[in-house]
Amino acid sequence: MVKYDAIIIGSGQGGNPLAKKLAAAGWKTALIEKKWIGGTCLNTGCTPTKTLIASGRIAYLVNRSADFGIYTTDWSVDIEAVIRRKNAHVLQARESSAKSLLETQNLDVHFGTAVFTGQKEIMLGRDDGSSGTIRAEHIFINTGTSPVIPPIPGLSSVNFLTSDTILDLMEVPTHLAIIGGSYIALEFGQFYRRLGGEVTIVEASDRFLGKEDEDIAAAIKKILEEDGIRILTGAKVAGVSPQGDAIGLDLGTKKITASHLLVATGRLPETAALNVTGTGVAVDERGFIKVNDRLETDVPGIYAIGDVKGGPQFTHVSYNDHLIVYKNLFENGNESIAARPQLYCMFTDPELGRVGLTESEARAKGFRIKLATMSASHIARAWENDETRGLLKAIIDADTGKILGAAMLSENGGELMTMLQLAMMGGITYDVLRDTMFAHPTFAESLNNLFAHLDK
Repeated sequence: MVKYDAIIIGSGQGGNPLAKKLAAAGWKTALIEKKWIGGTCLNTGCTPTKTLIASGRIAYLVNRSADFGIYTTDWSVDIEAVIRRKNAHVLQARESSAKSLLETQNLDVHFGTAVFTGQKEIMLGRDDGSSGTIRAEHIFINTGTSPVIPPIPGLSSVNFLTSDTILDLMEVPTHLAIIGGSYIALEFGQFYRRLGGEVTIVEASDRFLGKEDEDIAAAIKKILEEDGIRILTGAKVAGVSPQGDAIGLDLGTKKITASHLLVATGRLPETAALNVTGTGVAVDERGFIKVNDRLETDVPGIYAIGDVKGGPQFTHVSYNDHLIVYKNLFENGNESIAARPQLYCMFTDPELGRVGLTESEARAKGFRIKLATMSASHIARAWENDETRGLLKAIIDADTGKILGAAMLSENGGELMTMLQLAMMGGITYDVLRDTMFAHPTFAESLNNLFAHLDK
């Protein structure tokens, strides 16, 4: 048995920086990765999808270049070149991350599987066929999630895609049907629509983007439908079947046929194979590891960070998790996830940047609120760029003037959201932003106009 001070299971965006910091602090550290260094973000999430979306953006601009006085002819999509570009970005990011880890002193990187055989003991099955037991008083679980495969009758009879496998699809679907109306579904749907494919999104809920305020959800739906994407809400898939070379979806009241099917119905944690319950670590009914506000499990010394613990599944959350754990262990910190703001981006085009409370959440919490809303067409720079689709919305505490939350649906919406996040962090009230001088013409100066009419 090999003893370590710390074992990290999973090489994700929380596990990697934590491993390097623990090693630098003098802890003998082991990092176990069963597949690829970098986890979901580098390999099947942020890096590949945003690289693909960038190619889709170019196709979109070329297709409407005449709007800008630029005329193009005979352009086409080389999907294999698009995928090769994506693969090159992923490989570069993965190899850079791996090199950094492998060169870290006091850190052993093991490629293989991990199974708990005791509360602080792990059976390590290495890729080379060898195995052994390792132990540590501090264990950090960062194993992430994998796509949910729903129990739809007939689904196993067709070659469906997931958010992982669609990344290597070497053709543009003539008609892509997507089960699920998540952010993943919308990003992939708009990407393939821009490459020339027909796209139908099948959402079981009657509400489109139910986590967003209705006005924001409606604005996103309008944009996607303008792009030619068909969105079916309240549509439950009763069954799937092969239809020759195509795939049939039975929606009860209607049937559709598609060339390709993407299942985007959420993700579940990678915990079953770990035997975490055998250690006394508690999980919820879906297998997500239960943690307290300091990311500690029921077992002292065992932590869960990143997507595997449930809650918002975003890279920035996982990275922040590692900071909380490290500061509490080494800097006498009292860090907690309790007051951490909710923030994320959806990288449709235009993109949605969200931070803090929605209007409905603020009302449910009993705040007296004022709403600042403005069409993205009133942003001077957006108008000059001919990118005027979208809606800006901020929720203001009527008693203090402080910003409670915002949804920035526009070109550079994520950057606008971040400006309001900083204002929220600093307690800056809306009227200060309203009257601040921003450079013209920037997207930032749209905050002047967004807040200009609140008191009129």
